[in-house]
Amino acid sequence: MSELVLRAQKLDGEDELAGVRERFVLAPVSGDPASGHAADAAGVYLDGNSLGALPAHVPGRVEDVVRRQWGELRIRSWEESGWWTAPERIGDRIAPLVGAEAGQIVVGDSTSVNVFKALVGAVRLAAEGRDEILVDATTFPTDGYIAESAARLTGRVLRPVAPAGVRDALGDRTAAVLLNHVDYRTGRLHDLPALTAAIHAAGAVAVWDLCHSAGALPVGLDEHGVDLAVGCTYKYLNGGPGAPAYLYVRRELQDRFDSPLPGWNSHAEPFGMSPSYTPAPGALRGRVGTPDILSMLALEAALEVWEGVPVDAVRAKSLALTDFFLECVEAYLPAGRVECLTPVAHEERGSQIALRCADAGDVMGRLIARGVVGDFRHPDVLRFGFTPLYVGFADVERAVRVLGEVV
Repeated sequence: MSELVLRAQKLDGEDELAGVRERFVLAPVSGDPASGHAADAAGVYLDGNSLGALPAHVPGRVEDVVRRQWGELRIRSWEESGWWTAPERIGDRIAPLVGAEAGQIVVGDSTSVNVFKALVGAVRLAAEGRDEILVDATTFPTDGYIAESAARLTGRVLRPVAPAGVRDALGDRTAAVLLNHVDYRTGRLHDLPALTAAIHAAGAVAVWDLCHSAGALPVGLDEHGVDLAVGCTYKYLNGGPGAPAYLYVRRELQDRFDSPLPGWNSHAEPFGMSPSYTPAPGALRGRVGTPDILSMLALEAALEVWEGVPVDAVRAKSLALTDFFLECVEAYLPAGRVECLTPVAHEERGSQIALRCADAGDVMGRLIARGVVGDFRHPDVLRFGFTPLYVGFADVERAVRVLGEVV
């Protein structure tokens, strides 16, 4: 038995989060019988940065929503089953995971829609005469598309800037800045506290995309004075495919937040059916139309896996897992075969490892056939996402061992 296998067993034995793994459905991943590696068929899931695993109790809860709440109570469930208050109630469950007090997060719509609401709302919060929006030049493409549209709609100029260049790009023309907390492609963690402070010092409004950080590491929205933030729930929060996203509006800004998508759900009197719009107080201004109840309540059930789980412990395990992954890469892969794109420094690393590999698409296909599920990003990137709630050190060792055999 190799030294790395023994190390993995020891680390798993010392893992304070090891028991949380039992809260998830981690069915075996079909391996390749022709490979002769039966042990690999147990499967290693390292794509939680794209879709989290299924919490074991969610199917039963969804069945109750469908059969009893919808099937029997029907329209009564808006009140009796709490459907109407779900967006803010679930927002309050997410709040501690991103360092926010209750009453500042509302759940609903997609990340893209919430980016639009947040960015246009940020421009409307900015002082007169500020005619420029800065956007992360390395962002997930949709954020860039929406930023460009928001700039056109608000009559602002859009400037794509790499996060490292934001401080130098800020000025008295800057209205709002849209940044990603973690780079989706490389896993680089950007300095949210320092960049937020710099944005505020320039008199601008800070908007953060938390899709690749919420549920994997501490965020500290309130502590660092973030103005607005958005995030998805189907990655590290394990809310399920297409689970609704969320919008954070700092409490001090809520009475001035002017959503570009006012809907009847965000009206002060939603059932008054008034032809004129009066916004509801607080975070409710972030609501638009009728919530997607089935996926929303599946998310609410999924969030129960976080009970008793400190985010700091999740971060510590994430760093330990990714450190061990890189150690295994050095041991199992030929020198120079892959290049790590993710920073080695802990303060600059999210919860994923990205490896550049010339034949990455083919390599990932062969890995998946062997039961190791990661992600390929065009043209040459292998991405591996580490969800500390259910990924263990033996998973990491096995995954890299198979990767070494594949390449």
